[in-house]
Amino acid sequence: MTDIRKIIIDTDPGQDDAAALMLAFASPAELEVLGVTVVAGNVPLSYTSRNARIVCELSGRSDMPVYEGAVKPLERPQVTAEHVHGKTGLDGAEVPEPVMRVQAQNAVDFIVETLRREPAGTVTLCTLGPLTNIAMALMQAPDIAPRVRELVMMGGGFFEGGNITPAAEFNIYVDPQAADIVMKSGIPIVMMPLDVTHQLLTTKARVQRIAALGTRPAEVMVQWLQFFERFDEEKYGSDGGPLHDPTVIAYLLKPELFSGRDCNVEIETRSELTVGMTVVDWWRVTDRPANARFMRHVDADGFFDLLIERFGRLG
Repeated sequence: MTDIRKIIIDTDPGQDDAAALMLAFASPAELEVLGVTVVAGNVPLSYTSRNARIVCELSGRSDMPVYEGAVKPLERPQVTAEHVHGKTGLDGAEVPEPVMRVQAQNAVDFIVETLRREPAGTVTLCTLGPLTNIAMALMQAPDIAPRVRELVMMGGGFFEGGNITPAAEFNIYVDPQAADIVMKSGIPIVMMPLDVTHQLLTTKARVQRIAALGTRPAEVMVQWLQFFERFDEEKYGSDGGPLHDPTVIAYLLKPELFSGRDCNVEIETRSELTVGMTVVDWWRVTDRPANARFMRHVDADGFFDLLIERFGRLG
């Protein structure tokens, strides 16, 4: 049995973030979630905070501490994605407002304090949104970088291009300065880009398997997915939309589902045309050192088998 991995989930909950949180909460034998930190991203911070607590309560984890972090990117104006996720970020299902309260401590302070307290090399950062909180923690406390076991992020894209501009994936585009700080931090990084997530479509057959679980969490997730996927189905003409964020948690549970290679990844922070682009030296045409494991392929059926089996453990 592998060790239980301690993780902090940094997130901006839309529907796919909710699926990632549920996957983590359903896997206590492998993952100990030390806390959930929220950042402005898919929707403003007031909603991402609300949404994280809704998912905690839905998953039977009202004991989970939730910390609020950055309300806006480091330098650029705020960009959100209500056109994808709806006004609240979790449109699609009728759910009660959360009873849980947020923690008084700021998310950035919690990240710094936790990484200093826990033994070096034991805490993994799981980032599902813009990297503002992580960058702020690194700026405030550079000593934490060598203490991080690994940072597994959903972000970027190369062969698939972007999803918010032709060149940029949303999480990186929202705060490219933060992404640049993280990529240069020396932390071991695993990237789950659009190249991987666009292989993971919530087809009608897969959503039907979630519905067949018959639990309240599964029922709500189906309604969220049906709302969320409508945008991508229209955009890509596909059966279902890509399920981005659960790749981060799935990688920690079953890394063998994914394959990629160590690459140098640089973030474009200045060009108006390509700002937020993840420039991946896949073919090693420069002598810039590798700073991330960039995933390119995934076993889609294996991924959904894992997701659905774990969802069945909730509720």
